[in-house]
Amino acid sequence: MNFSEVFKLSSLLCKFSPDGKYLASCVQYRLVVRDASTLQTHQLYTCLDQIQHIEWSADSLFILCALYKRGLVQVWSLEQPEWHCKIDEGSAGLVASCWSPDGRHILNTTEFHLRITVWSLCTKSVSYIKYPKACQQGITFTRDGRYLALAERRDCKDYVSILVCSDWQLLRHFDTDTQDLAGIEWAPNGCVLAAWDSCLEVRILNHVTWKMITEFSHPATINNPKIVVYKEAEKSPPLVLGRLAFPPPRAAAGPLSSAESKYEVASVPVSLQTLKPAADRANPRIGVGALAFSPDGCFLATRSDSVPTAVWIWDIRKLRLFAVLEQLSAVRCFQWDPRQARLAICTGGSKVYLWSPAGCVSVQVPGEGDFQVLSLCWHLSGDSLALLSKDHFCLCFLETEQGVGTAFGQRGDRT
Repeated sequence: MNFSEVFKLSSLLCKFSPDGKYLASCVQYRLVVRDASTLQTHQLYTCLDQIQHIEWSADSLFILCALYKRGLVQVWSLEQPEWHCKIDEGSAGLVASCWSPDGRHILNTTEFHLRITVWSLCTKSVSYIKYPKACQQGITFTRDGRYLALAERRDCKDYVSILVCSDWQLLRHFDTDTQDLAGIEWAPNGCVLAAWDSCLEVRILNHVTWKMITEFSHPATINNPKIVVYKEAEKSPPLVLGRLAFPPPRAAAGPLSSAESKYEVASVPVSLQTLKPAADRANPRIGVGALAFSPDGCFLATRSDSVPTAVWIWDIRKLRLFAVLEQLSAVRCFQWDPRQARLAICTGGSKVYLWSPAGCVSVQVPGEGDFQVLSLCWHLSGDSLALLSKDHFCLCFLETEQGVGTAFGQRGDRT
């Protein structure tokens, strides 16, 4: 495992292009596009103000930069660096911006979610969509890019509209049996649309009958000896007689995030660290706050907000809990390798954690200072992983031939 040099970054804005050739990152009002393999600068663009959101078009030929404070979107071309486009929402403001699947239309959501404006880069035409709901995932496209489903809120009720992306005309409109619609998502084949209120629990449904097969609970105590529980533990530095300084130097007394750690296999029963929701605050974080399927569909990773330091790995083939990783700090982000069942995790410290069915590993990010990994994203090949901190980013290169699974060897104490 190798690491690149460290580059400057703002607002955690760093994304690989869909074709995997480029890596875009932002430094204040500058957009830097690098070659994903060599990290050499390919293009440098200057926006009119600080960039708050970036997104690649599906064909990797364009990239948009949203300047929410100014109500602007600037679009840049990779093939024609001298070409650029500026979209000004004016007094309507701007709170969200995204591409349509064809990479030639941009959907801008105005302030207070009053409407969505669809801008065409080809014809310069403008279309309007009313009543978008402010929710976690209110816009979703079918995989073939033909249809758009939009969550709406009208007269204190939830609705969904289906639009045809070729002309943005309404195809279907219906209400949903939800109290407070939190999100919608198309099935991979585009034949079924899912809508949900919240993710308080994790339920697995049959895709033919849509009946519940099982429900995954997240107990605070693990009693089943068949479940492997990995606990992150701080590694004790070797003690060298005659060289022990007291009081310890500043470097030795640093934060836990800079100390080396390892995984240990815990013996059941194992009691996990739980966190009571803040009942005196509005919208307390409860239930399942994050979940993701592995690319082969064999595993599901989840994080319960009541157990923020743990990642739960479920075996979907056997519909049972497979492993639990308990970290020393709360889990901030996890993401599956796009090519295999390999999960990357970060907790805001100077380490990145990798899990596969063969075991898991804790890796210290090298470099001067304390590189706190706040987020991460995989390259589509699984060859590299971008690690993002508050002001910097670097790339972690992995050996895909061996992979984490075979490189780990036995389960347990690996560093």
